[in-house]
Amino acid sequence: MSDQPDWAPDWADETEGRLLTAALDHAETLGWTRHLVAAAARDVGLALAEAELLLPEGPRDLAALLARRDDAAALAALAAVDPAALKIRDRIRTGVLARTEAAMNREAVTRRWMGFLALPPNATLGLRLLWASADSLWRWAGDTATDENHYSKRALLAEILLSTLAIRLTAGAEAAATHLDRRIDAVMSFERWKGGLKLTDAAARAARALGRLRYGNRVGT
Repeated sequence: MSDQPDWAPDWADETEGRLLTAALDHAETLGWTRHLVAAAARDVGLALAEAELLLPEGPRDLAALLARRDDAAALAALAAVDPAALKIRDRIRTGVLARTEAAMNREAVTRRWMGFLALPPNATLGLRLLWASADSLWRWAGDTATDENHYSKRALLAEILLSTLAIRLTAGAEAAATHLDRRIDAVMSFERWKGGLKLTDAAARAARALGRLRYGNRVGT
């Protein structure tokens, strides 16, 4: 049994967080590479071998940690909003904008992060992280679906979140909000959102959006 009190922070989680914070200071110049892991380890006083025990997949693990941190930041911002007071359309709009803004306090880093996840070896990871972000927003919005709608709604929202973030990076906040409104309109009513479009269609759109980001093209509507 551990001698640590119940309230003591988990050392691995805390150290992963410190590594991520240190990595963000270098990511714009080093990109999401093994060099980034080495620089972060040096900054927090760890040997590279120690950092690699915590981050066995190196920059992929750092990318996942950043996505989870931004998910948490978005939910913290949304804590002041009562989703029950909003129509479902407005819940989704508010959630997507909060998640997008959570990534924008280091725009150049986010741009490189998205490019890293768009690389073919990392595309599956990128889609998993998008799914997790969409899931957190739907849960905040009060979604309790357990049938196929649970999956279709998350796949659709993942695609909308990705394209909105890409346009926020390339064209600014106003263009991103306009795009978001158009994408929500395109799947309205939400009965169609929940049941009318195939999961594979949404997943394919998300994959294509990742590919366009990889090659530097603007994501279309």
